[in-house]
Formats: sequence, C-alpha cells, structure tokens
Amino acid sequence: MQKKTKILLSVLIFIVLVTGTLVLMANYGMFNGFFNYAYMNSEALDGEKESASDSADNEDTEAEALDPEDLENEDTEAEAIASEGPENEDTEDTEAEASDQEDSGKQNDVKEEEAEKEKNEVEEKEEGETEEEEAEEEPAVPPDIELVMVGDILLHIPVVNTAKREDGTYDFSAIFSRTKDEISKADVALVNEEVMIGGSELGITGYPTFNAPFEIADALHDTGFDVILHATNHALDRGKQGIINCTTYWEENYPDIVYTGIAAREEDSKDICIYESGGYRLAILNYTYGTNGIPFPEDMPYAVNMLEEERVISDIKRAEKEADLTIICPHWGWEYNLDKNPEQEKWAQLFLENGADLVIGTHPHVIEPIEELRRENGEIMPIFYSIGNFVSWTSGTGNHITDRLLGGMAKVKIGYDEEGRVSVKDYKAKALICDLHRDMDGVVVYPLSEYNEEMAMKNEILRQDSKFSYEYLVNMCDEIWGERWE
Repeated sequence: MQKKTKILLSVLIFIVLVTGTLVLMANYGMFNGFFNYAYMNSEALDGEKESASDSADNEDTEAEALDPEDLENEDTEAEAIASEGPENEDTEDTEAEASDQEDSGKQNDVKEEEAEKEKNEVEEKEEGETEEEEAEEEPAVPPDIELVMVGDILLHIPVVNTAKREDGTYDFSAIFSRTKDEISKADVALVNEEVMIGGSELGITGYPTFNAPFEIADALHDTGFDVILHATNHALDRGKQGIINCTTYWEENYPDIVYTGIAAREEDSKDICIYESGGYRLAILNYTYGTNGIPFPEDMPYAVNMLEEERVISDIKRAEKEADLTIICPHWGWEYNLDKNPEQEKWAQLFLENGADLVIGTHPHVIEPIEELRRENGEIMPIFYSIGNFVSWTSGTGNHITDRLLGGMAKVKIGYDEEGRVSVKDYKAKALICDLHRDMDGVVVYPLSEYNEEMAMKNEILRQDSKFSYEYLVNMCDEIWGERWE
C-alpha cells in the first residue's frame, strides 16, 4: 500500500514538472519580446539624451565644421520636406474637396432636377392657361344648320273651299300635315307667300287678283315657317290696305315670324332681313320683277321690293358686311317654263359678282334646273331657278297642267368650310306633290317619296290632264334636277 502511494506521488510530481516546463517555455518567448522592447526603448532614450547633450556641447563646433554644400543640401532637404507637407495637405484637401464637390454635385443635380420639374410644371400650367384663354377668345365653331324653303302658296278658290268651315272660318292645316314635321325640324324654314293676306274684310278672291284669309297666316306659323317672303307679282292685288292688313297681322299676332319683301312703313323698307339661327346670321333678300302692272300707292312707293339693279347691289354689299351668308329669293322667270331664261341668267351673274351665296327662285309655278356658279376664288353660289308651287289648283286644262302640281323643297346645309368661311356645304331638292280632292281638307301636299301610282290615279287633276301619273312626276324630276333631288 505504501509502495503504490509512492508510485502515484512520483507520477504526479513528474506531470507537474513537465507542465511547468512547458509553461515556462511559452512564457519565455513573450517575456523575451517584452524585455527586448524595453531594452531597445531604454537605449533609444539614453541615445537621445546623449545626442541632446552632445548637440548642446558641440553646437558651435558643428556649426563651424559644417560644409557649405551640406548646408545647401540641408536647406534643400528642408525645403523638400517643407514642400512635401503642403502637398500632402493639398492632396488631403483636394480629396476632401472632391468628396465635398461630389456631395455638392449630387445635391446640385437634385436641385436642378427639382428646378427643371418645377419649370416644366409652370410651363404646362402656362400652356394650359394659354389654351384656356385662346378657347375663351376663339368661340367654338357652331354646328351646321339646315335651311329649307318651299314654293308658292297659290290659293286658288278650290283650295280655299276645302279649308272653309261651316261657321265661315278657315283651317288650312291639312295642306301642311304631311310636310310639317320636316319643316318644323329645320333650323330655318322659308316659304313664298304668293298671295296677299288681307283678311276677309277685303274679300277672299282667287285668280287673277288674289286675297287670302288671315287663317293661312295661322297655318304657316303653326307649320313652323320662320321667314315669309311677300315680294311677288300679286303683292299689290289689294293695294295699300292689303299691305297694311298683312304686315299688321304678322306683327300683332306672330312677332316671332319674320316677313320680308313688303313694307307698310318707309323706315322698314330700308332695312334688310337678317335672320339669326344656330350661331349664324343669314341675310335673306326678297325681290319681285313686277306687280302685274298695278301701280304703287302714291304715298307708299316703297311698298314692295323690286328687282332694281342699284337697290339689289347695295343690299348685297350691306348684307356681306352684316351677315355670315347672303341668300337671294327672287320672284323671276317665265311662268310655266321648265328652263331658265336669259333674264334669270343676267341676274344670277349680278348676284354672283356682288357676293351672294345662295339663290332660290320662285314665280314660274313649275320646277326649273338647279345649277352651281363659281367665283374666281373658288366660292360657289348654288341656284334653284324655280322650286315651283307648294300648293295650287289651277282651273286650266290640257297638257302640262300636271307640271304645276309638282314642287320642290330646297334643302340646304350651311356651315363653316375648311377655310373658316360660312358657306353652302350641300344642297338638293325634295320633290313634293299636291294631292287634290274636293272634300273638306282634301288638299294635301306629300313628299313624292310617300306617294305612289295608286294615289296618283285618285288625284282629281286627272280630270284636267290625263297624262298625270306617278311615273310622269319621277321622270320630270330626273329630267330637270338630275341627281340633285330626293
């Protein structure tokens, strides 16, 4: 037991010795480095002290012993060292400045972007404001408008009789019942009132000196006509009183209606008719070739607008200044002639040369050709030489009586062209036929497109002209109007 204890104790002592040796060896390297470092620093410190002492003792001697070249070299080295310092400083400063400039550049870029963005926003806002101002300064171009016009309201006694009621009054509404919708929908609707509306007090009469009851005025208004043309060869059939009665009735009962072609007051005769519709000002000038030889009242020489060259030219020039479009409605031509005559051609040229834009004629009681005249600047002036009768019932018999029942509705589109001028953009005629029966309300005007052969065979005009037929009417339109009708 004691022997084993000794052995274990010996082993432990051996382990302790080995471990201690290893530890001392590892620490020796660290301590050696530490002692070397301390020793070197100690020697350097002693050297500095000795150097300082020697420098102090031998300062003058060294100064005397220095070679001039050594002094120059030392100065050069000093300068080099001195210059080296600022260069390093400059380099550091340059790098700092570069860094600052880079940061500053980034900030400037951001500021420039913000400034550019702000500038663009301002410019866009200014552009928007400019566009708004321009929009306010330049009013929008109005849309196109449609003008329609129908021909002669020629109230022969058989027509008047179908409108007469038992109490002695008249109702002419049936005549317009099949065309009212289209007339009332038009922006501007004109009608040639062939006969004077003097009222029953002046007597209701037919051919050759007409006078109509006031109820025809009621029917024209109810149908939707806007402008009534009165300058016809029958305008003086009831003299001065007929003019006064007619104009007074319009003014007192229908102030919204515009009538033209006659005047009961001198100041009115000097005006020109300008009708406004849909943003357009339309001058409508109405004249007649004559009054069937009936003289003007001595105190009313201005009662009817006449086709007098000086007057017409003056009116057109005035209309060109005051209106957007000038329309001439002349009562001209030869009765029952299916073509234009030299007198119409002469007046058409005068209208063209002085600036008129559209001509729609009446009086011949039959339809005549539609043509287009052109000015040197390219502007056109369409001409409906005659649109015939709207309603009539002549007492005549024989060939071509049928022609007098066929009329036309001039349909004209008016608007701004590509050059910013108001002009006629389209025009054509719509064929109309007057259907005649002696019953009450038996006279009705139809669009030819709503008529047929069966209806034609019942029209009482066959008693006066056996050639009347639907086919005859269509062929007549084709022959005179060509492709300008519907």
